[in-house]
Amino acid sequence: MSRTASDRKPPVEVTAVSSHEKSESLLGTPLKKRVTLRTLRKMANTGDAFACLTAYDATTSRWLERAGVPVLLIGDSAAEVVLGFDRTVQMPLDLTITLTAAVRRGAPNAFVMADMPFMSYQANADDAMINAGRFMTEGNADCVKLEVDETYTPLVERMTRAGIAVCAHVGSRPSTAALAGGYGSAGRSADEAERIVRDAVALERAGAVLLLIEAVPPEVTERVLRETSVPLIGIGAGPACHGQILVVQDLLGMTDAPPRFAERSASLGTEIQAAAADWVKRVSLRDIGGKGYEMREGEADRFYSR
Repeated sequence: MSRTASDRKPPVEVTAVSSHEKSESLLGTPLKKRVTLRTLRKMANTGDAFACLTAYDATTSRWLERAGVPVLLIGDSAAEVVLGFDRTVQMPLDLTITLTAAVRRGAPNAFVMADMPFMSYQANADDAMINAGRFMTEGNADCVKLEVDETYTPLVERMTRAGIAVCAHVGSRPSTAALAGGYGSAGRSADEAERIVRDAVALERAGAVLLLIEAVPPEVTERVLRETSVPLIGIGAGPACHGQILVVQDLLGMTDAPPRFAERSASLGTEIQAAAADWVKRVSLRDIGGKGYEMREGEADRFYSR
């Protein structure tokens, strides 16, 4: 999942949160029970939209779970926002698995979905199965996400037979951005929109338990919703999806140029900068604060006498 760099614009500050009160909703409350696929299906069926965010470490995940975020994605966007690369294809497989396990430890009740990175499933089905299995066992993930079209239905079917839950990512697929010369939107022509709908239907039939659709016009999203039955998660795909996901750094105001669809809810970037500047000043004044340690009674005299 990318941050669709070609469509970036300054975000709009968000200061209000919806106050809808829905029965058995998870919104805004710490997760007391383990969120499962059944939970997400129930929310989709009852019209309770569920929030999703990317996460890459145990500490952040712990706070996101306390905020009531039901779904956490260890996205290949970590290549950009954690490792500093400019493309998601540079996310290492072993590191992604390690981060997935970290997120699970930080958020034991969240539904943890792992992005299978570039070339971890495209080369051949046997390697794909082994790598997906590692996410489920070593990473303790609930689900793996694949950027795929209908040509990948045999792989999705094979993973499903093995008991691996798959989220199929359609629409704009960042792992193929090199073919277009960069990130962008999808489904803006009738033919392309039809292909996306066809992909989504085929992948659900192959066994995908979730769908994620990225950077498409709302008309495409609404058609996918009509023709599929599994929970649909959107990013830059309009408000109609069952779930909505953002890169957490975009939400928290930690990125300089977020994508056009990402409205921040905080400005932590400037707060971090201010806190670090304050620390620089305190250190320069030798006023580091906090509490120090003292030697045991009488030990200081013994130490000085040596």
